[in-house]
Amino acid sequence: MNILSIGNSFSQDAQRYLHKIAKADGVDIQSFNLFIGGCSLLRHYRNMLSEDRIYTLEMNGISTGFRVSLKDALLNRDWDVITVQQVSTQSPYYDTYQPYLDGLVEYIRRFVPNVKIAIHQTWAYEQGSERLNEKMGYGDYKEMLCDIINAYQTAAQHIGADYIIPSGEVFGAMIESGIENIHRDTFHASFGIGRYALGLIWYRVLTGNDVTNNPFNDFDEEVSAEQIEIAKKCVQEVANKYDI
Repeated sequence: MNILSIGNSFSQDAQRYLHKIAKADGVDIQSFNLFIGGCSLLRHYRNMLSEDRIYTLEMNGISTGFRVSLKDALLNRDWDVITVQQVSTQSPYYDTYQPYLDGLVEYIRRFVPNVKIAIHQTWAYEQGSERLNEKMGYGDYKEMLCDIINAYQTAAQHIGADYIIPSGEVFGAMIESGIENIHRDTFHASFGIGRYALGLIWYRVLTGNDVTNNPFNDFDEEVSAEQIEIAKKCVQEVANKYDI
């Protein structure tokens, strides 16, 4: 399975362990990320129009060092799934998605007509953080997450997406289950359990495979056996909610 993300550092977080999680289950997933930090749908749209080689191409969670345009990437492989997302600061606000999302999806389908399109639902900032309270104006992370869920649901329905990858909801479930180190800097995913949970929900959504017995255990920072089991449980529960 070949996966391309038109994203930013949040899709970078999600893809860090995805290839290895799949490999541990005997599944071949080749995951690619078009990386520009903090890249919004508006900026992706402008990059689409310019065809500049402005993205750093990442493969299986590691930078290749190559600079590519969006068109280069779309024509590079026979893609099975392409993911799209909004930048985290604008994710709660659907009015920031359009008309750029529609333009991107039309462009994707022009070059890869049979590809499945997935909406990558991003996540809320850390409870009590300056980013959450002062920058975004939320009193509780659940408020931000609710707006994110609604905005991405609207986006998915509007473009006829094949999947929603509910990363934000998995993070919410993890927090409610007592996992405190989901974020590394109040907004990106932590290098261990945060990125692991993201990889698990991506794997579950894109393959339909149960993650309960997945043996992957090769992290960039320590993750306890208890945290691994909580992550698997949360991923299963959120996936079941979406009938995945």
